[in-house]
Amino acid sequence: MSIRWTYAFIDRPAQGLGRVQEFWTAVTDTRLSEPRGERGEFATLVPDGTDACVKVQGVADGTGGAHLDFAVADVPEFVTSAVGCGASMAAEHEGWAVLRSPAGQLFCAVPWHGESVRPPVVQDSRLDQVCVDVPPSAYDAEVAFWGALLPDWQSLPGSLPEFHVVKPPPGLPIRVLLQRLGEERPVSAHLDLACADIGATCTEHQRLGAELVAHGRHWTVMRDPAGGTYCLTGRDPETGGLPA
Repeated sequence: MSIRWTYAFIDRPAQGLGRVQEFWTAVTDTRLSEPRGERGEFATLVPDGTDACVKVQGVADGTGGAHLDFAVADVPEFVTSAVGCGASMAAEHEGWAVLRSPAGQLFCAVPWHGESVRPPVVQDSRLDQVCVDVPPSAYDAEVAFWGALLPDWQSLPGSLPEFHVVKPPPGLPIRVLLQRLGEERPVSAHLDLACADIGATCTEHQRLGAELVAHGRHWTVMRDPAGGTYCLTGRDPETGGLPA
């Protein structure tokens, strides 16, 4: 079993979906696909000349967040493997499935449709990472789970003790970062962008309607127009790694 492609899914409250679609298509230099789903809640952010790796969903309940879609050649095989690693089934649909990690983070198994060409860097930044924020009591088990689920990926300690990186093989567009929270609260996830210049990217995102929330060690926390938080990180947009 191998992952053929990855998608970052932006989950936001349905009532603010139009604003978030407008913002994230501008940030990623994409156009919005036709809506899908029973309520038109799903759409893909489509780049020109390459394959999409970001989608957006309007959720009826809660504040939203982010999740990963893994595109695979054989969805039932992936689901069986994921459950064997410790995942649980959250919802089964025709041709695709929603699963839950041991800590409770949702992710999806979807069919691969031949995606292979990663979108380019946009204005010196790239949306390339989903960060799963894990309570301390579940962190070690969650790190072990993602390493087992993605055996062809590199599972590595991060730049700080509270981070762990699960890095895909070359060509796959979305990485996984696991962050150990400082308090016990439910698992959640957010998006990270790799930025050559965090300050310049922050200014541009504010122009597009985002708000600055806080500065970290080598990241800046932002809030998009629908209220969802995400981070601008000081990583190389081409490689995803921190500068030497």
